[in-house]
Amino acid sequence: MLEIGVLEGGSLDLWRAYLGPSAVLFGIDIDPQCAAKVTPPSQVRIGSQDDPDFLREVISEMGEPDIILDDGSHVGRHQEASFRTLFPLLKNGGVYVIEDLHTAYWPGEWEGGYRRSGTAIEFVKQLIDDMHAWHHSKGETLASKAEIGNIHIADSIVFIEKCQVAHPKAVAFLT
Repeated sequence: MLEIGVLEGGSLDLWRAYLGPSAVLFGIDIDPQCAAKVTPPSQVRIGSQDDPDFLREVISEMGEPDIILDDGSHVGRHQEASFRTLFPLLKNGGVYVIEDLHTAYWPGEWEGGYRRSGTAIEFVKQLIDDMHAWHHSKGETLASKAEIGNIHIADSIVFIEKCQVAHPKAVAFLT
């Protein structure tokens, strides 16, 4: 599991208790002090969630994750940059989670606003379109239509399941 945004490290300890002592748990954060607040064998790497080279290095070190949890900056352009880099590196059958989607509506440091381009909410809407790309041909996709199995959205959180998806069969409707 990779967690983006470690802060005090408590969530990695929680995940360790839930996933067990043999789980590989890595966290990333921009604050160097975070590394000292995490209990081994969990590990923290210091760097930015919108740095693709850094993210690829972490995945190379830890191995292909089953779960990626983005609880980092909560800024849409950072969340999208992380997703673009990490979703292809997520294990087939894995889950990509983005927390605190509500910040997409907040202006200022969150760079949000209602229906504002570049926010995590608008990014998730595009992923919904991408999942249905079998049925349209409208531009670039953030993820392959053959890799998004399910998208589950609740208040302030989204779960995106990565799996191989077969081309859906055409269904004729009688009127």
